[in-house]
Formats: sequence, C-alpha cells, structure tokens
Amino acid sequence: MTALLLPSFVSAKEEAKEEAKSDAKRLVPRVVVLGDSITAGYGLKKEEAYPELLRKMAADEGRAITVVNAGLSGDTTRGGLRRLAVLARQPMDILVIALGGNDGLRGIEPKVSQRNLELMIDRARASHPEVHVLLAGMQMPDNMGEEYTREFQRIFAAVGKKKQVAVLPFLLEGVAMDKDLNLADGIHPNARGQQVVARHVYPALKALIEASEE
Repeated sequence: MTALLLPSFVSAKEEAKEEAKSDAKRLVPRVVVLGDSITAGYGLKKEEAYPELLRKMAADEGRAITVVNAGLSGDTTRGGLRRLAVLARQPMDILVIALGGNDGLRGIEPKVSQRNLELMIDRARASHPEVHVLLAGMQMPDNMGEEYTREFQRIFAAVGKKKQVAVLPFLLEGVAMDKDLNLADGIHPNARGQQVVARHVYPALKALIEASEE
C-alpha cells in the first residue's frame, strides 16, 4: 500500500515546491514600461536603455524587481493602447506609461492622446485592480506652435488628476536639447542621456515599488 501511495505523495510535494517558487517570484514587483523609441533605447544596446538601468538602480539598493521593456520605436498612444491588451495578460504590479511624444510630433489632437492614455490606465486596472501607474509626460518643441505645445503639455497632468495616478511631468527633463546627452538626431538620448533619464524616473518608481510591497 505504501508503495502505491508514494508516487502521489512525491508528486504533491513537488507541486507544493513549485507553488512556493511561484509565490516567491510574485513577491518580486513586476514593472512594465510601455513606451516608444526612447524607452526601447533607440540606437543603443538594450541594457543601456533606462528600463534596464532602473532595474540595476533598484538592485543597488537591495530591491529585486523584474522590468519588462515594452518600448517600440514609432509607437503612439493608440498603438500603446492596442499593445496593452496583450501585455495585460501577464502579471503587472507597476505600469510606467511613457507614450505621447510621437502623437505630438504627428500633430495628433491632444484630446485624442489624452483619451488613449486614460483608456490604457482603465485597461490595466481592469486586468490588475491593484496595479500602480506612473505616467511619464512629454513636451513638444516650440516649432509645433505655442497653442498646440501648451495644450499637449496639459494632458498629462489632466490624466493624472482624473485617474489618480503618479505623474512625472517630463520624461526627458535635463536631457532634451542637450547635444552631449543625445544622439546626432537630437531627439534620442545617448547612453549618458539614458542614465540621466533613469535617475530622473527612479525616485517616482521607487515610491510605487514601496507602495506595491505594502
């Protein structure tokens, strides 16, 4: 009788171990960074892009986090909304939305971009009610026109207030327009610029990591 029961006992024990491993992994916050070419690290190695640098900064402080770089060159808020439908099928403790720059450069109506950002947050919360969201804003160059530039900049604060999420006013703070921190195109951060972006984003991300651990 014992010989017949032993395989089941062993199987149950292994299943318990696997469940424990799975639980341990879920204790590590999973951060999804949904963005465009800046997030993807255009022109650079993947490890030089700020999402990976954020993971390393957390590790340096003794915090283990998983970071998913969901950056896609040329992506817009509409594209991000579409991609989030797939990304939301996986675990997500923190969502960083860093989209909108390409909307602005294409002259998309700010209200349209705002609505897409709001829908992204709604979709993430529908799949993950406890998800923490950080919205990283962008700004447009003056040649887009004063009125458009002003209206575009306002959408991020408006979304943050309406959806009650953390907002970083300008992702490229301290990097934009600095030739030493950008590639030759003057738009995409170089490796040093990505480091500045990471240092800018990390305090806001850290606050959400701490909140997710409570």
